[in-house]
Amino acid sequence: MTRAWEVFRTGAGFALLEHARNRLAIVLVVVYIPLWLTMEHWFVTPAPARFLLRATGRTVTVDGNHLTMVSGAVNTVTLIVGFMMFMTTFKALAFDSRLALAGYPRTCLLVGKVIAMTVASALVAGYATLIVCWYWDPVRPVLLALGLFTAAVSYGGIGILLGAFLRSDLAGLFVIIMTSLLDTMLQNPMSNTEADKQGLQFLPGYGPTQIGVAAGFTSTDASFGHLLLGPAWFLLMWALGTAAFFVRTRNHLRVPTPPPTASPV
Repeated sequence: MTRAWEVFRTGAGFALLEHARNRLAIVLVVVYIPLWLTMEHWFVTPAPARFLLRATGRTVTVDGNHLTMVSGAVNTVTLIVGFMMFMTTFKALAFDSRLALAGYPRTCLLVGKVIAMTVASALVAGYATLIVCWYWDPVRPVLLALGLFTAAVSYGGIGILLGAFLRSDLAGLFVIIMTSLLDTMLQNPMSNTEADKQGLQFLPGYGPTQIGVAAGFTSTDASFGHLLLGPAWFLLMWALGTAAFFVRTRNHLRVPTPPPTASPV
């Protein structure tokens, strides 16, 4: 039991250390989130937006400026956490392969990455919520932070999958950026007048956006199922990423074949 704990702690420590060394991600968290939300606060019109909020089952009319800030917060946390998990998985793959060849349990490596992702997602989501609360008062800020956390977790899973599957860091970053931008654009009624259209619920940002809007503008209890959509996306991506990770780090060492024994004369 002690050895298993030591192995697990080492894997989690390596993953957290990779995040701490990712200076670009830290700069994005500290600078990009407040910059992006501030620009939306300054330049987006406060014109009312009316749409069906499926998380509550009601049609709501909300301030367009504040709505876009919720959408922007979802966009920033998904971009940053997806980027962090992709780079951590991608850059550490060669090192993880050596650890696997040395007999280190690959499951512990993956669980360590999940623990580090959870910590990073919570910190980034909490920070983004504080920035939003600086400009206006959401009805339920704790639920907003939880919605942003689920958004970060869903794209963290996508980052793990891409990091274990792709062989180019540029390709992975492009996929994460374009997916997040397209996802949040389609979910925001200010940029998509049919944001309540059927089919959008299959995108990873649907559940977190619904929860974020419900938390920002209503006191009505949101559907619990929408809160689970982000973690569901994470579990799906993590399962696929685990399979790709095991393939990329499989043991290539061949078991030596014993020499043939001489047959008796």
